[in-house]
Order: sequence, then structure tokens, then C-alpha cells
Amino acid sequence: MDGRDRCLDNVFVERLWRSVKYEEAYLWRHETVAAPWARLNRRFDFYNRERMSQSLENRTTAEVYGKCRKSGKAGRAFSEA
Repeated sequence: MDGRDRCLDNVFVERLWRSVKYEEAYLWRHETVAAPWARLNRRFDFYNRERMSQSLENRTTAEVYGKCRKSGKAGRAFSEA
């Protein structure tokens, strides 16, 4: 995210939060404040460690990010990993 094409920079984050809202926040009635936090923790753990992404060549976000961190390219785009 370099600031050029700013309209496209937030697409991924907006898409993530939209799915969180529609699949977690709007579907469940929580009795305590801790309940949604626990669901969100499970959701993001799944999103990062288990969910395969076609745009990441059927790898998880954690796999790609781990490779970037080991190679020193943590700040670069996933496709460059």
C-alpha cells in the first residue's frame, strides 16, 4: 500500500470487516461482553491459520506471512514472497 491508488488500498480490510460483521456480529446475540471477543478470536485464528486463499496460491495467511518474516520481506506484498 503505497498511497497511489488509494481507493484500492482498503478493499481487503473492508471486505474482511464486512464478512466479520455479517457472519459474526449480526448473527449472534451475545449475553456477555466477553462472548463476542471469544468468537472474534476464533474467527481471526481461523482466518489466519486455516483458511486457504486462492490469491495466495492456496496457502494460509500465516504461511505466507511467516515466509515473508523469515526472508526479511514482511512489509512487501504477498505476491512477492
